[in-house]
Amino acid sequence: MNVEAMNIAPRITNVSWGSVAVAGFDTPFKDVKCWPGGARPWDWNETGTHHTPGIQPADVRELVEHGAEAVVLAQGFHERLQVQDATLDWLREQGVDAHVLDTEAAVARYNELRTTQPTGALIHSTC
Repeated sequence: MNVEAMNIAPRITNVSWGSVAVAGFDTPFKDVKCWPGGARPWDWNETGTHHTPGIQPADVRELVEHGAEAVVLAQGFHERLQVQDATLDWLREQGVDAHVLDTEAAVARYNELRTTQPTGALIHSTC
């Protein structure tokens, strides 16, 4: 399946500590951004993200720009990655549904949503 042509977000095929395998990509990601039609490494240094205060609006903007109408935010296996209130407020203002879950539940929810609506995700594979 050519997800880019269909504008479906790529399926996450496996997640374990420090590794996220995404269909169509040969090398697993440590942390990944997925959106309708693609994915790339999620580099926290791009926006200065840290576990506290957590995921910020700048981290999710790219997902919405790629057409995500739902966004899944993985807080890590032990939910140590926080999500800023400003991020959830910004998503709400854009009309985007946000789902904040531990990593395993987030991957399951993302894989479920991606088949029914344009979906993006930030998946953190540790902590």
